[in-house]
This record gives sequence, C-alpha cells and structure tokens, in this order.
Amino acid sequence: MQILSIQSWVAYGHVGNAAAVFPLQCLGAEVWAVHTVHFSNHPGYGDFTGRIAQPEEVAAVIAGIAARGVMGKCDAVLSGYLGDAAMGRVILDAVRSVRRANPAALYACDPVIGDDAPGIYVRPGIEAFLQEEAVAEADILTPNRFELARLSGQDCTSRVQILAAIAALRARMRPAGPRLVLVTSLITPETAPGTIGLLAAGDEGCFLLQTPLLPIAANGAGDAIAALFLFHVLEGAGVAGALENAASAIHGVLAHTAARGTRELQLIAARAEFAAPSRRFRAERC
Repeated sequence: MQILSIQSWVAYGHVGNAAAVFPLQCLGAEVWAVHTVHFSNHPGYGDFTGRIAQPEEVAAVIAGIAARGVMGKCDAVLSGYLGDAAMGRVILDAVRSVRRANPAALYACDPVIGDDAPGIYVRPGIEAFLQEEAVAEADILTPNRFELARLSGQDCTSRVQILAAIAALRARMRPAGPRLVLVTSLITPETAPGTIGLLAAGDEGCFLLQTPLLPIAANGAGDAIAALFLFHVLEGAGVAGALENAASAIHGVLAHTAARGTRELQLIAARAEFAAPSRRFRAERC
C-alpha cells in the first residue's frame, strides 16, 4: 500500500504527518510524506518557530515524486492541515495527478478548520476552500463535530442533526467514490455519560462507536485516526470495520498517553496498539 500524505510537520510532538505517518508505517504502508508546514511544535503551546511552506515548494516536491513514474502505484492521497488556502489547490492538483495514473486511488481529506472551544483556528480562505472545492473531490472526509457543522452549514447538536449533516455532505462528495464520512469528537445529548463517540457513514449505512472519555487533551488524535481509518478502508474492512479498528487503536494510544500524564500522543510507546489494540470496541448501526 502506498499513500501520499500531504500535511503539517512538527519536530517535537505528534500532529499532522508526525501523527499520521508512523501509525501507517507500523501497519505496513509505504508513506510518501510531503510537509505543508515545518514547525518546532504544535501552535497550541502558545508559541512555536518554523515556517509555512510556499505552495510552489510543495508542488515541486510532488512533481519530483511524479517524475519517478510512481503515481500509478499510489493507492490514496491523504491531506490535513493546509497552512494556506493556496496549498489546497496544490493538493487537489496532486489528487488529479494520482487519479490520472491510478483511477482507483482515493482522496481522504481531513478538513482541519477548528474545534468547539477555540473555534476556527486556520487562516482566512481555508474554510471556504474546503467547503467549495475539497469536499467535491473527496472520497473520505474526517471532520470533527465542529467541522461537520461548518462544512454542512447545519446545526449539529443532536444525533438526528448530525446524520442529516452527514447526508448533505455525502451528496456533495465525488460521485464516483465511496463517499465515506467519519465524524470524530462526538458528544451529543444522546451520548452515554463518560463516553465520546465516533460516527462513520457510507453506502453500507451509518455506524456509531463510543469509547470511554479519558481525562486528556492531546493534539493529533484526529490526524492519527484519519490515517488509520483510510488504511483500513483500503484494506477492505468496510465502514464498520474501519471505524472499529481505527477507534480501538486510538483509544489505546490515548490510554497510554493519559497514564504517562503528557499532552503529547505516546505513539511510539503505544505502537503495538495499531496492529493489535489492547481493547476492542464495537460499532452499532444507527
């Protein structure tokens, strides 16, 4: 399996490619990692050093990969934090390049916009790009509840509203693709106390999975679960199976992280969780 992953990079900690690449490699995937930013650490610390890559730099790196004649071997493109709206168009150009060489390749877009507490935390223009251009090209979308509401333009408070928003989003996705949506960080009035939910939907139906809500606020879990969900979809696990495998693995990582009392995901220490989660969770049809 070959995956072109175009995301941010941090030297310290695990977000973006630093959260997605290692789990994929642990599962046996070859990852062609292209970085949209190179920061010292996640901006959530309050300060950081580094820079956002220029779109032409990223385009040149992708063109260099294409020059090796390998795009036909690429099974999927995975994108996350953009850094700048212009970067999004570079990513879509890469998706089209891969699809020309391999029409069966998937595009998994983790539409990073923001979250409930901080609100929107990306640069102006990125949300509009995701709404107006990226959704239409995507085969897989992995928003959190806040991002689902922003992309769909609908209230996403209750489960019924969330299902309606997912249906509206799927209708705008690439018709030729599987049109899979995974919603993370899901807490609604229907969520069982002390748990957090994930909901995945596709042609096979909608599936809900709930895991214990751990006393931790770690960045990068969404980046890692998007990568894992894509991997298991490519492996043929189906919507429910991909959801169960990805969610079980991430819960194990978060449990390790909480036990160590750190805000950085313990991906290395918990690497066994990717292939063999210590605790399995089952999805229920909703």
